[in-house]
Amino acid sequence: MTAARGPRTDRRSDPTAASLVAIGTVVVSVLGAVVWAFIAPAEHFVVVGPDSGAALTGESAHQFDSLAMFGCIGAVVGVLTAVAGWQLRANRGPVLYLGLLLGSAVGVVAMKYFAEFVATLRFPHVDSPALDQIVAVAPSVGTPVVLLVQPLFASLAVLVLAAMSPRDDLGVARPNTDPSHNVDSDPNEWSSSRNLSTGW
Repeated sequence: MTAARGPRTDRRSDPTAASLVAIGTVVVSVLGAVVWAFIAPAEHFVVVGPDSGAALTGESAHQFDSLAMFGCIGAVVGVLTAVAGWQLRANRGPVLYLGLLLGSAVGVVAMKYFAEFVATLRFPHVDSPALDQIVAVAPSVGTPVVLLVQPLFASLAVLVLAAMSPRDDLGVARPNTDPSHNVDSDPNEWSSSRNLSTGW
């Protein structure tokens, strides 16, 4: 006879666990912003007149490069935070997922603004540049559609993890490991076991 299942004793409250996941996701997103700010390429222009410039050959492609890098970092952050949150086995469920989703939404917005802020520190604006001077313009995220990548990948990771779980309860419950709780301590369980083994 296997030990009966009992409630987990290491379970945090669902709102607490969801809050931890949300806060952790925002923090990781901000770290991702720093990474983007230092790897995203600036766009270089040659000054052709007052407050006007012409992009150098191939430099306009850096707009897409910056956007793609931001999307990739968001996807990685989404997957990593989803996997980390999944480790809170006792709290797996809708509340924990909502915490992850909220943290991803807030985190990716914070990542965008903080990334662009750090990028402007890396490539400061040049006031009144001289004619024919080459200036670097700080990278930007561009379209806000890319902000959907992180929450989308976080949700996809949770879906895959849930689908791969071999148990219907996603592993939330676990066997009671208390040695005092066994078939010998419950006469009814012992009786059921005896009837199965002896037939009477």
